Amino acid sequence: MIDTHAHIYASEFDNDRDQVVERALAQGIEKILLPNIDLESIELMLKTEAAYPEVCRSMMGLHPCYVDSNVEQTLEVIHSWFAKHNFIAVGEIGIDLYWDKTYKAEQEMAFTTQLNWAKEMNLPVVIHTRDSIQETLSLLEKEQDGSLSGVFHCFGGSVEEAKAINDLGFHLGLGGVTTFKNGGMDKVIPHLNMDYVVLETDCPYLAPVPHRGKRNEPSYIPLIAERIASLTELSVEDVIRVTDKNVNQLFLL
Repeated sequence: MIDTHAHIYASEFDNDRDQVVERALAQGIEKILLPNIDLESIELMLKTEAAYPEVCRSMMGLHPCYVDSNVEQTLEVIHSWFAKHNFIAVGEIGIDLYWDKTYKAEQEMAFTTQLNWAKEMNLPVVIHTRDSIQETLSLLEKEQDGSLSGVFHCFGGSVEEAKAINDLGFHLGLGGVTTFKNGGMDKVIPHLNMDYVVLETDCPYLAPVPHRGKRNEPSYIPLIAERIASLTELSVEDVIRVTDKNVNQLFLL
């Protein structure tokens, strides 16, 4: 199994990161993919990747929640890292209109800029959307020339939104929300095209049931696979097999 979205470089793991990775490996998690968020996270992320080189792989990007009036200078620094290190994706990038719409225009510019990096470097993108799926799809439609691929991470939308994302050639990252009683995903997952699904935790956030409200970690990926299997006609083994195949094809692991 592969956790396609984990922030195990975050301070929440400073006291037991080794044990977190050991528990993941014990549960059959072979790879943990690390999305960058801002300038301060780069060193922490790369240090974590270096500590577990057989397990962790890093991405590079600017998370929309860290876009501000200095976005152009920040993007210059983020972009410069692609010449210094081998990253598997541009991420996490996107649009977040949940907390603050102050820098909506700057978020859209940063998103479009980073999509163009992905096209130039032939890398997949990992997209963060919160209260912004339609805005994100609209921008993505303009930029999609057949060369863009990637994941809408932490997907919790409708069947129609899932189809629109898939029609653009993008995958859906399913995580802890799939296990929430009132998350609504029990009505959506049976209708998803599993050839466009990958598994993720987004740890330390959004821990699946029965750990909801506590710190999330990669070893909980099997709980997500089990929930997807229970809502489809697939076995847990089938869910793992098809999602692993999707990840390996997308990120060329």
